Amino acid sequence: MKMRRLDWDVWEEIFVTLTRNKTRSLLTAFGIFWGIFMLVSLMGGAQGLQQMLSREFEGFATNSGFIGSNKTGKAYKGFQQGRMWDLENEDVERVRRHVGEVEVITPSLARWGVDVIYGDQKISGTLKGLYPEYGKIEEPLISHGRYLNDMDVKGRRRVCIIGKRIYETLFPGGEDPCGKSVKINGIYYQVVGVSLSAGNISVQGRSETSVIIPFTTMQQNYNFGQKVQLLCYTAKAGYSIGEVEEKVAQVVKRAHYIHPDDDQALVQVNAEAMFSMVDNLFSGVRILGWMVGLGTLLAGAIGVSNIMMVTVKERTMEIGIRRAIGARPGDILRQILSESMVLTVLAGMTGITLAVFLLDAVEQGLSTPEAPVHFQIGFWEAVGACFLLLCLGLLAGLAPAYRAMSVKPIDAIRDE
Repeated sequence: MKMRRLDWDVWEEIFVTLTRNKTRSLLTAFGIFWGIFMLVSLMGGAQGLQQMLSREFEGFATNSGFIGSNKTGKAYKGFQQGRMWDLENEDVERVRRHVGEVEVITPSLARWGVDVIYGDQKISGTLKGLYPEYGKIEEPLISHGRYLNDMDVKGRRRVCIIGKRIYETLFPGGEDPCGKSVKINGIYYQVVGVSLSAGNISVQGRSETSVIIPFTTMQQNYNFGQKVQLLCYTAKAGYSIGEVEEKVAQVVKRAHYIHPDDDQALVQVNAEAMFSMVDNLFSGVRILGWMVGLGTLLAGAIGVSNIMMVTVKERTMEIGIRRAIGARPGDILRQILSESMVLTVLAGMTGITLAVFLLDAVEQGLSTPEAPVHFQIGFWEAVGACFLLLCLGLLAGLAPAYRAMSVKPIDAIRDE
């Protein structure tokens, strides 16, 4: 019974403390609440945004690079500045022979704004000429049929793979389009596959609105000759694109009589650097979230410590009387620490709860059945946040608790 009585006294004192200092308690609780709310919200928000952005890169090789031609910026070996030039088929073999760090290299051609027609249905899209190897750079998600193969390229077959939006527009009933022919700018191509890739990071047009045909067919049907618009490549394991792209550029420059220091003549894209930049961005967001949240929590904990100091000072006589009638120092210590921890935990749990509800509302608003997004923090992250609150409450109450323990009964009664 004595233990139960003591526990009830502790909870009664906590209630009295909070009601006696309403304004200070509310301000302090708001600091704790806002800190943990910001911390959890930023952690969950950064996670959800990273998932959404990662979906834009879905199926795209992170260790890839691309190179295209542009006007020369310097005169070289009798050629004037501003000369126009084109990449060619032979450049693929040149890079393959001289740059051993390259794992996959393949050319690419594209025509934009082509009309794709089937029956009464029509949609505008991008026509791409590719080799089967390109699937290692931008992975197709085949739902019907197949992807390109070597026989399609060698035979210059008039076959195609259509993107998700083109499939949904031309075949609204959802039937299998394989074996059927679509008309693209007056030429009929047999559909052999459907790609459902939906990433917005793609080369020479979005995957959803693209039609892919064999590279050789593209060159023949649209009079490209030996011209290549882009060289697409990936680096072998252990090598970065930054190390490889300079070697690729030098090989191409030597073959086309371009000044070795002419950076204008080549248009280069380093996808690896782009992905790294995005990762660094979200790492920075997470660090910022922790800094803001922990800073606000620390300010709230200092507020809790201050209010408990004021409370101890106001209750000096009461603490002295308790000590005089037999309360041990441990009882006083537990009382003050309990008050500090309860104030911190109540405010913190309210902040966590509201942050979780907010993240759930955002998740419901942005998620779709095809593309779910998770904004909620993980279980162990929530446990860690609760443990952090307990530690802050404990630390905030230590100084006031030791001050209360140092009160001598006779001195306290005499001072009052």
